[in-house]
Amino acid sequence: MKRLETDVVIIGGGATGAGVFRDCCLRGMRAILVERHDIATGTTGRNHGLLHSGARYAVTDGHSAAECIRENRTLKHIARHCIESTDGLFISLPEDGLEYQAEFIKGCATAGIPTEILTPQQALALEPSVNPSLIGAVRIPDGTIDPFRITSSNILDAREHGGTLLTDTKATGLIIQQGRVEGITCCDLRTGERFEIRSRQVINATGAWCHEIMEYADLSVDMYHSRGALLIMGHRLNNMVINRCRKPGDSDILVPGDTVSVIGTTSTHVGRDELEKLEVNDDEVRMLLEEGCKLAPSMASTRILRAYCGVRPLVSLSGGGSDRTISRGLVAIDHADNDNLPGLITITGGKLMTYRLMAEVATDMAAKHLDISTPCTTASEPLPGARTGDGDRYQHLGSLPKTVSGSAVYRHGERARKFIREDNAPEKQTELDKLESSPKWRNAVVCECEVVTRGEILYAVDKLNARSLSDLRRRTRIGMGPCQGEMCACRTASLLAATRSEVVPPLKTLHEFVDERWKGVRPVLWGDGLREAEFSYWVQEGLLGLGSLEQDDDEQQGEAP
Repeated sequence: MKRLETDVVIIGGGATGAGVFRDCCLRGMRAILVERHDIATGTTGRNHGLLHSGARYAVTDGHSAAECIRENRTLKHIARHCIESTDGLFISLPEDGLEYQAEFIKGCATAGIPTEILTPQQALALEPSVNPSLIGAVRIPDGTIDPFRITSSNILDAREHGGTLLTDTKATGLIIQQGRVEGITCCDLRTGERFEIRSRQVINATGAWCHEIMEYADLSVDMYHSRGALLIMGHRLNNMVINRCRKPGDSDILVPGDTVSVIGTTSTHVGRDELEKLEVNDDEVRMLLEEGCKLAPSMASTRILRAYCGVRPLVSLSGGGSDRTISRGLVAIDHADNDNLPGLITITGGKLMTYRLMAEVATDMAAKHLDISTPCTTASEPLPGARTGDGDRYQHLGSLPKTVSGSAVYRHGERARKFIREDNAPEKQTELDKLESSPKWRNAVVCECEVVTRGEILYAVDKLNARSLSDLRRRTRIGMGPCQGEMCACRTASLLAATRSEVVPPLKTLHEFVDERWKGVRPVLWGDGLREAEFSYWVQEGLLGLGSLEQDDDEQQGEAP
């Protein structure tokens, strides 16, 4: 069996695992990150993308609220290319009353969250989409964060500091010798090859799935799996985050993000056996729309792009509670201290908002066992792409249209210069290299909805470890606009067939991408969404015949669609 050796192996490629990966590498540790799917495919990629100020938990969970506002300020510094500082409104509707508002403001003050009381007229002037029947509003420093972008940026930085990323690789067991964890056994899900990674520390950062790794050592954790459903609207309705000023409940937050808005969320307890088969039902869609219209009435006439759901990994330290009462605080377990099993650390709970803090706590534990005294620098060192000033974020490069280069800079910061070309590169040997060095060819738009170019697609494949169309969606937002990949998926598959077919089998990945998009569209098929789905089916089945493709036909996989 093949063996790899490292100082630390991290299991889980969500935001927390990526943060641990980066922190370890910046401190000089040899690190390998193992993820059984692609990055941010679990809870990280299935939330509303809120950059919490902590205000949402100011009354019910003051400790988590204080953590959120501290990390809010940190992320605005180190990850500005992943963040929009939109600010937010907590609005009181007639049915809510104003009693909770006073308690809310007091809780925010205790947690260190700045607030500004607004009149209904002031709130409407700031955010015209808000319900005009509101009777009160409080402004707080909420924002939005792209979970895919921040995960990818952490992993990019870790790899540039010597880390190794293994996606499509499942951890199949812990290597335990003489009462100590000394690594993990793995399986490459693409090839079926089994191998082991020997390490001095194993960090379990699998979130809602952390029990699977712990059970390899006959350990357990009291976790409450809370499933939440969300809807993506067809365009951006609001520019500020809109919350209900009441105790946290269902469908009480509307978050703008890039070109869309997201309404969420619900709360339903699910068993461990349901984690891999989450679907949004009709009742949830109806409730999200009904309650969401109370935040922004224009939702009633807005097309819904898709529905999705994720699972919150809530750890009950007291052995009880429900989704709305269990703390969102992080839970770090050093199994050397807790279970007399050195070599294993589990980090779970928390939120996307506090991923960096969670990573710092877990890495501190590993560093202590490895006798490494190098301090954590992730709170001060900007991520790749965030080293430009705020004024540069929407800049356009040279003679390119702002819609093209501005979108690239918006997503990748200063790294956009690695794929936005102004001048021809030096002559190369092959015709393909000459073509790819052409600014006109590389700067051509592949996805009109999100303004993604050929160059950005190839950059994501070559530098960001994208292996499929779904991977590319997470790194570039291709296929996330109003057409849901109707045309750009075909173009991208054709581009990959012509340039990177050895990395990404084009027809296979197109088929998988279309199937995955369909899962989110199916619960909201009516009106314009249904008409769009019919057209997509005509294109994908009538013209391309995707439904008749043989997935195991290797010869077909090498052909361009």
